[in-house]
Amino acid sequence: MFTTRPLRIICATLCTVVLCLTLQSQAAMAADDPIESAIAGERMPGDRNEDSWRKPREILTFLDVAPGQHVLDFYSGPGYYSELLARVVGPTGSVLIHNNELYAQAAHHDLMKRLRGGRLPNVKVRKESSNYIQLKPASLDRVLFVLVYHDLYWQPGLSPEPMGDPKKVLGTLYKALKPGGMVVVVDHVANPTPRENLVAVASRLHRIDPDAVLADFKQAGFEFAGESSVLKNPNDDHKLSVFDSSVRKRTDQFVYKFRRP
Repeated sequence: MFTTRPLRIICATLCTVVLCLTLQSQAAMAADDPIESAIAGERMPGDRNEDSWRKPREILTFLDVAPGQHVLDFYSGPGYYSELLARVVGPTGSVLIHNNELYAQAAHHDLMKRLRGGRLPNVKVRKESSNYIQLKPASLDRVLFVLVYHDLYWQPGLSPEPMGDPKKVLGTLYKALKPGGMVVVVDHVANPTPRENLVAVASRLHRIDPDAVLADFKQAGFEFAGESSVLKNPNDDHKLSVFDSSVRKRTDQFVYKFRRP
């Protein structure tokens, strides 16, 4: 009498073989690609939950980060990207984790957990005003701003002035980057904004007009080197605060890259 059992056994065996080959292929890909390896490797609890909306593979690829590079994670907060960058650049590279006083206070607990026990030996932590960060000339290959460039225009609480001065910050970064060095800016899109209203919009919505960012970098001497659409969301009308529950982690975001000539 005909039975399907041998066929089921063969199919199950083939599925097992295919799965093993797929896992081996993925492992080989991760080993060959520092970015894939960093994402697939050891991570802090909770980091992987953010990958779906942060798109780190695409952002780090766009940044063109590689082993041996020296990278600044500007306003890094608790260091989600700092850790990935540190693992990509490896022992011959370095990552500078920068926070100002306000960011450092808010991120202290989570950042210290991330760095505990020498988990990331190739990182250095700096707590400095964004306007007066001390960087050696031609010491950096890459700089990353993730959802924080608008904070240079943000005027928190009763502060008499915004958190930073884009002209001073970009002037410092220009000198600190090697010729050909890159900056990638990821931020929440604001509707077209007159320059005199940038502080108000950043303070109220935590967004920034992408054209204002282009103008800032052009004025500082950078060349525009391209953009990525990976974080675009046409359903965001740019009128709500990025912390509004209807758009939180789903805002329309621009991703720009700039080169130091």
